Amino acid sequence: MTLIRTLVAALLAALVLPAQAAQTYPQRPVRLIVPLAAGGAMDTIARSVGAQLGERLGQTIVVDNRGGGGGTVGAGIAMAADADGYTLIMMSATSVIRPLLYKANYVMFRDFTAVSQASAQPYLLVVNPKLPVKSVSELVAHAKANPGKLNYASAGQGSIIHLATELLSVNTGIRMVHVPYKGMGAAYPDLIAGHTQLALGSIVSALSHVRTGRLRGLAVTSPQRSKAAPDIPTIAESGVKGYAVTNWYGVLAPVKTPRPIIERLHREIAAVLQRPDMVKRFAADGAEAVGSTPKAFTAHIKAETEKWTQVIKKAGIRGD
Repeated sequence: MTLIRTLVAALLAALVLPAQAAQTYPQRPVRLIVPLAAGGAMDTIARSVGAQLGERLGQTIVVDNRGGGGGTVGAGIAMAADADGYTLIMMSATSVIRPLLYKANYVMFRDFTAVSQASAQPYLLVVNPKLPVKSVSELVAHAKANPGKLNYASAGQGSIIHLATELLSVNTGIRMVHVPYKGMGAAYPDLIAGHTQLALGSIVSALSHVRTGRLRGLAVTSPQRSKAAPDIPTIAESGVKGYAVTNWYGVLAPVKTPRPIIERLHREIAAVLQRPDMVKRFAADGAEAVGSTPKAFTAHIKAETEKWTQVIKKAGIRGD
């Protein structure tokens, strides 16, 4: 009987203590690791969300930039931290791809607990105006008539833009030549000059070239049309059924962080993302605030992992 009572007491403690911890959490500043250098898109979003999250939690959110190793340095620090809610990490769509192509010390859905997806931003498929195509179907037909003769630019080998373009190739059966650059900023001049013929670019940067006539916009990569360019169709509605790619950012915590704390963080982050000023802030970058549940975010990460694993396999992509 004594043993049973002890086991029951231990079980009750295991259930009650995390809930109590969530009620008093947080009692000191919370660290939000950004596994990239300061000044980039991820850092900007982390600081915007972190500042308002701190107000709601009543504690400071300290953004800690730990760049290096393509995000693996920051991931390692987060994995080694206590799973008590006082260390969080912001990761992205690229964070899913990294372990699939390169040596990495983490798998997102195994080594972290999802808190909430923060944002989703589509890409815009653009072509050089001299290319005789005005739609995705025309591009596919032209590529099939000229196999291996079209060059597409990307932000680098293994980037999400690289894999997203290969997904288009895999889904349509076309063959194109990949020309990697060190970021799309370096790729646009060659695309405009006609040295490459097409690319996927962030919707804000690509639209700036479309509006001046330097490039032609064909379709966006998101499941639905973008509010930043409502007149431009999606790739899926242009005939490539099931195609959908977004660049996203989200907040995760070390695995085994108590569920009540994860739920509290999700509620507060979701509330932050619903604020009109945050919606406007994201919209300025052609992105949408998300605020998904931990369950939905976990499912999204797993689906992304499966999708990019298949693309890498079918396209024969290797990390350099």
